[in-house]
Amino acid sequence: MHPGTHFTALSRTPIPGIYEVWMGPNVALVSSRNPRYFVFGRVFDTKTMTDLTAPKLATAERLRTELEAREDDTSSVPVQALPFVDAIKTVRGNSSRTLVVFSDPACPYCRQLEPELEKLSNVTIYTFVVPLQGSALPASIWCAADRQKAWREYMLHGDQSLLATGTSCAHPLERNLALAQRLKVRGTPTIFYADGRRSDGYVDAGDIEQRLTTASSRTSAMASTRRKEGLQ
Repeated sequence: MHPGTHFTALSRTPIPGIYEVWMGPNVALVSSRNPRYFVFGRVFDTKTMTDLTAPKLATAERLRTELEAREDDTSSVPVQALPFVDAIKTVRGNSSRTLVVFSDPACPYCRQLEPELEKLSNVTIYTFVVPLQGSALPASIWCAADRQKAWREYMLHGDQSLLATGTSCAHPLERNLALAQRLKVRGTPTIFYADGRRSDGYVDAGDIEQRLTTASSRTSAMASTRRKEGLQ
């Protein structure tokens, strides 16, 4: 019912038919009879006078803090120094902005992300294909005569006609996997922005646009600071 939401965990609660559903650092209460509605709140046991939700919310806050700290750590991800020769390059508009995506064609959330990336303009997208779920499919895309088109057609439409099935070639998949591990990419999709920040999992085009704008402002500010320091 919610294909655009990345669910990460599910567990029963003491209330029959009510489940605790995790979406990364966010937790909701959901009825198995009507999963249309999510309740973001607390469950309180009046018999034991215990807040059953409090420990979960504390865990959620810890996870959220960890994610924010990881996003703020830009020093370990020099985006412009990444080996773009090992990525599928897609250029739109004036290509003034940079987006780096670690993606696996076998990952359903990566396929959900691709239509959102299609909505972006004036951007260069570097897609590092990582074989987290096997190398056959990623290799058949990389070895295609037009890998950028093969990637797009497969990810958007499930079209396999352009894939180089049964044909092998030199590919960077193992290097990409090693790169992902060095950058602590724990799953796909993972997006890096020009300022070194990242987002993990599926995000929509609106969120990506906001992050691209923020990244442009931050990189401009950092460049200005470096110029001033160089003049001093």
